[in-house]
Amino acid sequence: MKRSSNLTYTLLVAFLFLSLSTWAQNGNKNNRPSPPATATGKIGDALVSIDYSSPTVKNRPVWGELVPYGKVWRAGANEATTIEFSQDVLVEGRHLAKGKYSFYTIPGESQWTVIFNKATGQWGTEYDERQDALRVRVKPRSTSTMHERLSYHVARNGILMRWEKLELPVKIK
Repeated sequence: MKRSSNLTYTLLVAFLFLSLSTWAQNGNKNNRPSPPATATGKIGDALVSIDYSSPTVKNRPVWGELVPYGKVWRAGANEATTIEFSQDVLVEGRHLAKGKYSFYTIPGESQWTVIFNKATGQWGTEYDERQDALRVRVKPRSTSTMHERLSYHVARNGILMRWEKLELPVKIK
């Protein structure tokens, strides 16, 4: 009888330890391998804020392998990347109402689809095409500079995603 209660006690302590460890690690997002990051700025009169998790290359082939061509990608890691506009904007010449959107892409070798999705707050792989507010096509460009960590930048004429030896400019007015 005593042996059974000791085993139960040991299992309970182990479970509590693992639960607390997981909670502590998830509670501090900065301890993740792909920590959170934010890019903010103004495009015209609109304030733009991008919240994302920033993965690293780690000597992995990224485009077409880690991030497959032709499939929806969360454009970051962990939770879905979000972008928020304080005013209506034109994205690649098409209207997008002010608000907060999840930001997804469908990478291709020579052309990408950029997606602004109305659902926010979900894990990055939880994508529902029926919630798309806007899809536009953009052309990525190669760069000679290696960007180990994924980053976003807000510039006067749009946003720019950089990772590995690729830049993805999205024109916004």
